[in-house]
Amino acid sequence: MVKGTMELWLHAIFTLLIVLITEGHPVDITYLQSAVAKGAVCLDGSPPAYHFDKGFGAGVNNWLIQLEGGAWCNNATTCLERTKTRLGSSKLMLKTVSFSGILSNKPEFNPDFYNWNRIRIKYCDGSSFTGDVAAADPKTKVFYRGARIFSAVMEDFLAKGMTNAQNAILAGCSAGGLAAILHCDRFKGLLPPGAKVKCLSDAGFFINTQTISGTSHIEQFYSEVVNTHGSAKNLPQSCTSRLKPGLCFFPQNVAQQIQTPLFLVNAAYDSWQIKHILAPEVADPHGTWRNCKLDILKCSSAQLQTMQAFRSEFLKALNSLGPSSTRGYYINSCYAHCQTGTQETWLMDDSLVLNGTTIAKAVGDWYYERKRFQEIDCPYPCNKTCF
Repeated sequence: MVKGTMELWLHAIFTLLIVLITEGHPVDITYLQSAVAKGAVCLDGSPPAYHFDKGFGAGVNNWLIQLEGGAWCNNATTCLERTKTRLGSSKLMLKTVSFSGILSNKPEFNPDFYNWNRIRIKYCDGSSFTGDVAAADPKTKVFYRGARIFSAVMEDFLAKGMTNAQNAILAGCSAGGLAAILHCDRFKGLLPPGAKVKCLSDAGFFINTQTISGTSHIEQFYSEVVNTHGSAKNLPQSCTSRLKPGLCFFPQNVAQQIQTPLFLVNAAYDSWQIKHILAPEVADPHGTWRNCKLDILKCSSAQLQTMQAFRSEFLKALNSLGPSSTRGYYINSCYAHCQTGTQETWLMDDSLVLNGTTIAKAVGDWYYERKRFQEIDCPYPCNKTCF
């Protein structure tokens, strides 16, 4: 009995230690009140916000800025709905968040960036920081000001010391990963000429492909996002000069023209894209894909075949960017979405690997130019390290 109780206590202590390690460290929120006067506000008119963990030691002049994700709103109704959530109002955001993975302050968990200034910009505009409509919607009182938020927070960071940056990364996850691509060259232009500046997109390589019912759902959706938010003028001109603005929300149409070095971390079977681009509810009215989308192990052989075709489309879009000596990519075969901000997938003893390399090692080697990393995993289910 005593032995059994002792084993239970040891297991509980071990579990608690794992939780404490992987949860990271708490960082309080900062509201940028001065941005309101510039019209740089969330959908509901509240001030933008971010979490800032200051750099130390040799990293005081290095900056890693992560743009938060959270999909998009594509019309007055969906944007009004977001004002009632943290994705549309800073009034509803958590006051403290946990920094882990690429935002960790521990060298054993984030060896290349642990002592940098690490910042997470909260996402409350619904446009991947691209919107700018002069007046609020007269009916809903919703503001479309994502681009102004990006400019305002960057001005704040420059005033806080980013003008002295020696190294800098603009990163992001999901909708924030897309924003990191769209704003990449603009970000580099804000930094000192001698600074090493690069961009990192985690799960931000959304592809333009058809649904399981053969419709162009995501293309139409992105077009509506761009129109609603007045985003066209804030998208890369290298794309909008030749394509419709809505198509310039797809990285496959933008990334090739980006001059700043870019690294792409993405699952070829990106779980968000499978759920919302390949098999959205509108294309699956009877819910035949519901269980498969929740758990890839519950997918039928026919559904897995469809997902393999999606992977082929994803790789086709990636390869359309052409060769680049400065671009890096880590495309694994996991069923996942966003992998750099979670300690388990970024760097742990049992983290997923691609050709024996963790995401942390691949990104660090690419940033510091120790080794080029451009790797694509074999098809599912070959990688046994996936979670």
